[in-house]
Amino acid sequence: MVESPATAPHDAAVAAVTAAARLLYANGLTTQRTIDNVERLGRAFGLSVSMLPAWGEIVLRIEGEAIPARLRVETLVAAPAGVEMNKVTRTLDAVDTAAAGRMDAAQALATLEAIGHVAPVSLVRLATMTAAGAAALAIIFGASDPLTLGITAVSAGAGAVLRRGLSHVSSNFLAQPLCAALLAGLIGALASRLLPSADPYLIALCPCMVLVPGPHLLNSALDLARLRIALGMARFGFASLVILLICTGLIAGLSLGQESLPPPGRSIPVPLLYDVIAAGVAVAAYGTFFSMPWRTLAIPIAIGMLAHASRWLVLADGANLATGAFIACLIVGTIVTPVANRLRLPFSAVAFASVVSLIPGVFLFRLAAGLVAIMNAGEAASPALLMPLVVDGTTAAVILLAMAFGLILPKMMLEHFFPKWSGAIPDPVR
Repeated sequence: MVESPATAPHDAAVAAVTAAARLLYANGLTTQRTIDNVERLGRAFGLSVSMLPAWGEIVLRIEGEAIPARLRVETLVAAPAGVEMNKVTRTLDAVDTAAAGRMDAAQALATLEAIGHVAPVSLVRLATMTAAGAAALAIIFGASDPLTLGITAVSAGAGAVLRRGLSHVSSNFLAQPLCAALLAGLIGALASRLLPSADPYLIALCPCMVLVPGPHLLNSALDLARLRIALGMARFGFASLVILLICTGLIAGLSLGQESLPPPGRSIPVPLLYDVIAAGVAVAAYGTFFSMPWRTLAIPIAIGMLAHASRWLVLADGANLATGAFIACLIVGTIVTPVANRLRLPFSAVAFASVVSLIPGVFLFRLAAGLVAIMNAGEAASPALLMPLVVDGTTAAVILLAMAFGLILPKMMLEHFFPKWSGAIPDPVR
């Protein structure tokens, strides 16, 4: 059927709004900024748009004089399970261009459809940076021998190749971290048996650390803070499920090699310079995971190095891990809020990349391994086994809370009290 000239522009406008909503929501932008930009794009085309996000779908209520009956409801299938910064940045640039009147609805729709087909980073970059990021985390946790760093890097790089291959076979987000953690556990078990001079503890854990879904944890905290309870709990449930599968894969891989999680080696203090440089490498790795363009990668690297230096100094002064994480995240939240808004980047992805090494994944993995050990011991389990589990679980929970508060408090306060300075209100001439 041939569309009339009166309805064709309207249909293109609705399609552009729905395409922008799906791209922003599914690729890691915070819920509030997604809603703000979808509404702004609608206003650019003479439409009044209300967005109601839920896990797995978005409901758009679109009103306008050109719409039959002046009301249209669109339900989109979209789950906020991915993080691709390049798509978010390009989509927000398109929204800015349309809002400034330099792009009509048909042009916006064509641009957004092209953005939807943008490929993630190359496999070579992904595998290389994943390997470097895992090795950097091993350095932060005290590794110093080349053998441990090399095996950790190979394990993480192989896991990245495996994840990319699985993404072409299945769209299920859960299979990738499960299989990558399984591979890391198996390599850790083999290292424990065949290479006694290496540190099997870090070889097993560090490749799994790079799998932790930090942006989803931060987005869930932001949704809960804004009283979007259902969506916040759904995001938190998804992140928790991914962490559970990482723990399952790690323990299963170790079990296949007839090993359990090795005890941690002797803790070696890391000099400030090594700690800061390694933190920068880890940030670069996570920026790669989230498809951050090279031209913007230097910014979160600098922020992450500053945050890690502040944490190192706080810990050297005698503070505990939670306090160090809170101060570092407070610095990151204050800096990243205006930077992410003005550079059109997802706050949660940039913020998490900057503080990735602070995530208490080690405590979570040890907690899971301890629970399995108690299960295997059965009724003969010693009550003394419970105390390390309580300590690990409590430490992980307190650090996560400290990080969440440290990151989201400055963001919400800056955007509320200083919306123009923080970039929460877009520049109308952009």
